[in-house]
Amino acid sequence: MKRVIVVSAAAAVIAATAAVPAQAVPTTAEPAATTQYVVLYKDGATAADAQKAIEAAGGTVVKVNKAVGLATVTTANPGFASALTGNGAIEGVAHDRVIGSVPKTARLAANTQAAIQSKAVEKAGRGDGGPLKFGRSVKAEPLSDLQWDMKQIRAEEAHKYEQGDPKVLVGVIDTGIDGSHPDIAPNFNRALSRNFTVDIPYDANGNVVDGPCEDEPDQSCNDPNDVDEDGHGTHVASSIASPINDLGISGVAPKVTLVNLRAGQDSGYFFLQPTVDALTYAGDIGVDVVNMSYYIDPWLFNCVDNPADSPADRAEQATIITATQRALDYAHRHGVTLVAAAGNQAIDYTKTNTDASSPDFASVPGQAPYSRTIPPSCVSMPTEGEHVISVSSTGISKRKSYYSSYGNGFVDVASPGGDAYDTPGNTRDVTKATLSAYPKSLALANGEIDENGDPTVNYVVKDCNGGTCAYYQYLQGTSMASPRATGVAALIVSKYGHPDWRNGGKTLAPDVVEAILKGTATKTACPTPPAFTYTRILPSGQTVTATHTCEGTKASNGFYGRGIVDALRAVGH
Repeated sequence: MKRVIVVSAAAAVIAATAAVPAQAVPTTAEPAATTQYVVLYKDGATAADAQKAIEAAGGTVVKVNKAVGLATVTTANPGFASALTGNGAIEGVAHDRVIGSVPKTARLAANTQAAIQSKAVEKAGRGDGGPLKFGRSVKAEPLSDLQWDMKQIRAEEAHKYEQGDPKVLVGVIDTGIDGSHPDIAPNFNRALSRNFTVDIPYDANGNVVDGPCEDEPDQSCNDPNDVDEDGHGTHVASSIASPINDLGISGVAPKVTLVNLRAGQDSGYFFLQPTVDALTYAGDIGVDVVNMSYYIDPWLFNCVDNPADSPADRAEQATIITATQRALDYAHRHGVTLVAAAGNQAIDYTKTNTDASSPDFASVPGQAPYSRTIPPSCVSMPTEGEHVISVSSTGISKRKSYYSSYGNGFVDVASPGGDAYDTPGNTRDVTKATLSAYPKSLALANGEIDENGDPTVNYVVKDCNGGTCAYYQYLQGTSMASPRATGVAALIVSKYGHPDWRNGGKTLAPDVVEAILKGTATKTACPTPPAFTYTRILPSGQTVTATHTCEGTKASNGFYGRGIVDALRAVGH
């Protein structure tokens, strides 16, 4: 996977949400004849007027999200975007991707970028020796002793009073969910789940993205709604709602219903149209809480007036901000509590920073990342959108994780996401990451289990109950912190929600859920002194240090927001 908001415990340096800056690979490929865009209609404009303008500019509308006014458009006109500039029916235009094949010569030259993509999110503990051995516990779930995160937020204690209601729907906007995983299947709603993406074999520079569709089991670019060919979404879903079934682990809300709202590519990219479609669909079907552990590509930060950006790039970023916020507003109005990961760049979002990773996807030939100064006015979407609860990550000692981004006024709450270097000697320990479900198909494909089905690496754990076996992997990141906060939000809806006439389920106003989540969080003060220096001794023996400064009070600060979420207090005990 490329760069979903997750960082591995094996990484020698922070594998941030921003990908390693990629260099375009020389290619002999001719530019594709057809390009795909997303076009945002002006608020108040009629669809007929907008579509008329699109057609006049040489575009063909493929589909439209009517709730937001966002259309996917294909065109062979290289001046399509400029042709719509200033049109009274069009708010903005953003590149999506090139449509068409890439010659074999370019495909073979794409190895460098493919390697970057595959290594940007590593499995925690990779290369640290053989598998870890665990015996079955006689209490709670068999692997509960490995779930320090659950203990930190008192989830297991909360389960004595509230385990979640199956009528509460939790949407996972991610890379997919393995709906057949034994520790997910009991809570997975296949009928409501959707896949809003189409696999992208290559980018405009000929670099491998999701790989050739003919390599898929069904040779299709359209994956089913119950698979996860990355593993990230399955980990997130398991953290929220793995059931209590005497197998493996339990999630924070082990009886709520999981809905796969896939918006992420196999490679870890998340684009505008799938995200918008997932959010509005969540609102339409009565989803109660959604988890968003990603940022919308290709810009880590979206700026509307950055002098480092071209006018076209500024317009594209403005379109991403406006379209995403419309979708967030729609979901919020329809009763969806929105929870998102704060990011793994280890930076203060309220300060001026540097971004050298954007644009991280080549939608036109020759496009590559460049360095630019990012003032606080620029925003990472959807995390910095209105109505979104931003979650930072903590380690086992409750310190803010070394990779977690932060900022007073940016972070709303904190939640355990793991920190493999949160150890007495500052050396790496895989078990200080977080453990959740892992698709067996990926473990097999990656050589992480042997012919007997036993793990060969120490970041994958197996548990069996009779003839049913399941696999779990250690990961760390704000991607892992966010779903644990989402799980607590789901418990809140389960406990205090009222009947939802739309779908026969439960509902609770998102602002009420947010108030309870923040109000019951454990207030946690900044470290003393507030400038905290992280020390990590890498497996190579190299020592890495970084200092992060926490601003604010115990009641609200840049590391923990309103505090570390507390499941037991959230359900009234």
